[in-house]
Amino acid sequence: EDVKPFTPEKTKEIVMSLQQPAVFCKMAGNWPALHWNVEYLSAVLEGKTIQFRLGLKTVDLVPQFETSCSYVEATLEEFLAWSCGQPSCLSGPFSCYDYSKYWAYADYKYIARIFEDKPEIFQDVRWSDFGFPGRSGKESTLWIGSEGANTPCHLDSYGCNLVLQVQGRKRWHLFPPGDTSFLYPTRIPYEESSIFSKVNIANPDLKRFPKFRNSTAHVVTLSPGQVLLVPRHWWHYVESIDPVTVSINSWIELDADHEARVEEAITRMLVCAIKSAENPSDGDLWLNPTEVEATSHEINLQYLNKAVSAYLKCQETSVSGQARSSSSGAKQKTNTSCKRKRREVFGCEPESCTLLTQECDFPAPKTEELQKIPFGPHLIQVLPESHKTSVVGAVAVESDGGDLLHENEEHFGKLQSKRKRLLMSNDCETAAHQMDSDCSPCTSQTALSTNDLLDCLVNPRVISLVAQLLLERMRV
Repeated sequence: EDVKPFTPEKTKEIVMSLQQPAVFCKMAGNWPALHWNVEYLSAVLEGKTIQFRLGLKTVDLVPQFETSCSYVEATLEEFLAWSCGQPSCLSGPFSCYDYSKYWAYADYKYIARIFEDKPEIFQDVRWSDFGFPGRSGKESTLWIGSEGANTPCHLDSYGCNLVLQVQGRKRWHLFPPGDTSFLYPTRIPYEESSIFSKVNIANPDLKRFPKFRNSTAHVVTLSPGQVLLVPRHWWHYVESIDPVTVSINSWIELDADHEARVEEAITRMLVCAIKSAENPSDGDLWLNPTEVEATSHEINLQYLNKAVSAYLKCQETSVSGQARSSSSGAKQKTNTSCKRKRREVFGCEPESCTLLTQECDFPAPKTEELQKIPFGPHLIQVLPESHKTSVVGAVAVESDGGDLLHENEEHFGKLQSKRKRLLMSNDCETAAHQMDSDCSPCTSQTALSTNDLLDCLVNPRVISLVAQLLLERMRV
């Protein structure tokens, strides 16, 4: 039963070349990590506390960003007691939150940190089966959630993403990079490497965001044992649909990340400079909780220069790097899986800023060199929603757990209840929806906010152009 449907080499070819999401089946059946349910992890952590993010289960027209969530430090025992409806005396800090109204999410937990005193557990995660030797739990991230726990729709600036579902099921709504303008990208709240959508995917406000009608959702429910490939720059909204869910993921660094780091450095400089100049007492929660502080202009400028230098060095060594890769099978470079705060690669303090000097990795084969992608029962492509009725035979493939991978459209936007909550106060466009659902819309806006300006100034298309111009200047 340990025989895999694809060799590590073939799997890596698929991962590095496929430009649409797909689900791998029966590739992780013998991984010890499949036993990482919450009860097991609770025993391993031995009462260690981790941070949980709590949000309301009711859905507003505005995304529930992390800036509007609550946070608690709790043990997994307390989380289990709360999610299983045990007496409040056993649920610790969760006792203040009604399970019927709230969800909890321990997200983005770097396994290398929370299990730093138990490094042997890293080997339970075997990304070597996907063609990445040496990559284990040490380069992976853990996600533990209750029913309804979700991540706002966003795209990751760096890499592609491999996600192993361990316990429970999660529903993924994915949108291709070409839909970016339909998803109204924003950098507020600001977080390194994440571009958020202003649209609440679970309850879209089509009056405010009419272009969202033109987007193409690819929806898939991931079951235990399955691995989802999220290609570079695919938007995704993720929600836990079972009482308890556990996932493990790893971001695979790509050559294109060198330019993406330049773009992120430019974005950081502009957002921090402009938002830091505002009156801090206005209550605008523009910095995501994952960003400890707004770094200074001097530090951000150093980060930009290091990112540009790394990009240029990559360009200079690309030819020799490819030659070495083809002649000697080049040793696999494994980078730490760290989607958040990727500026740490260069250091964030002046005295610790170090240039990323590793040689560029060139693992991706050219498209024309690949054989046809072997879609079938072990590699299921996630097709657009509109294709379901016409090619249902191609997409309605049963998962290992007996559920259909692709869901009916009734799940998309099924939550229609609204609630009133704190929003970013100086976003004029958003503030228009700080009313009860039965209130009449506010009068047409005439004043632009700082966030309105930033949405245009750091739009991904604009930043990409600025980065190209900046790199051209440096080449000269």
